[in-house]
Amino acid sequence: MSIKTPLTIVAVATLSVSAGSAMAFEPEGKVECLAPADPGGGWDFTCRSVGNVLEELGLVPGSVQTINMAGAGGGVAYAHTVSKRAGDEELLVAASTATTTRLAQGQFPGMNADMVNWIGALGADYGVIGVAEDSEYDDLPELMSALEEDPSSVKFAGGSAKGGWDHLKVLIAAQAAGVDNLPKIPYLSYNNGGEAMTQVVGGHVDAFTGDISEAQGFMESGDLRVLAILSEERLPGEYSDIPTAKEQGIDAVGPNWRGFYMPADISDEAKAYWTDAMDTIYASEEWKSVMKQNGLMPFHMSAGEFEDFVKNQIDDIEKLSKDIGLIK
Repeated sequence: MSIKTPLTIVAVATLSVSAGSAMAFEPEGKVECLAPADPGGGWDFTCRSVGNVLEELGLVPGSVQTINMAGAGGGVAYAHTVSKRAGDEELLVAASTATTTRLAQGQFPGMNADMVNWIGALGADYGVIGVAEDSEYDDLPELMSALEEDPSSVKFAGGSAKGGWDHLKVLIAAQAAGVDNLPKIPYLSYNNGGEAMTQVVGGHVDAFTGDISEAQGFMESGDLRVLAILSEERLPGEYSDIPTAKEQGIDAVGPNWRGFYMPADISDEAKAYWTDAMDTIYASEEWKSVMKQNGLMPFHMSAGEFEDFVKNQIDDIEKLSKDIGLIK
């Protein structure tokens, strides 16, 4: 199954912000970036990488402090931002398709996408399905054939909560491969992708579902063998030898954008500043280098355009989750 636009990554024009509006606010105190997971996962990577570039480009007065706040698939951080940080103009919160997935499924009780400010997206990670180096499965069709024979025969591990984006990627691929009884496929949730991969390479779980940036270290060490990347085409550069699910006859695509939201009740000037900062980061050579090194693909939206995208994506994922049987 391939997720269509607006989930499909497309080239978009960035929104321009006038220099005057951006300069009306400048951060003065300590800038914090909230990563809604333990160290080692995609949100942690987003905070630390963007924090470094913010410092390198002189867009913050000092360093950016990454604060890890794991729990409820991002729900703890979302609730903290909504209930305790309203008006905080120096707080960025890492987000991704995992965030919109939880919102779409009603996993953040009493909260919705209108309760925060969606600032911008800075690239997309594509999903991967991988196994330990000594796994019996040589390719994705073999893995899916095992699921067709017995949906409970292969245990998957990922860094999102059950029903979250990592879990959905497996179900998308399985549905595209014609597997029945999708809810019976075992999925084990860990605090981050690194922990999930440790379980897989240690032989405790059969397969990993996550994103290419998370898998890079275990791929380089040779401990993790990626069976497929869930992209429309093969990724460039060092990832070009990884086959897509589509070329293996399984029409599954799973992009995971990387971006940020901020608390409600911030000033228009602060929102303009951070929107402009995201545009500046995305256009910089420093960020292009980060993207290349970590397998991020082009994807950028700012402020109002990004907010519209988020709401449309939530609608699409809600429908997908109902179709698969995750929610009623």
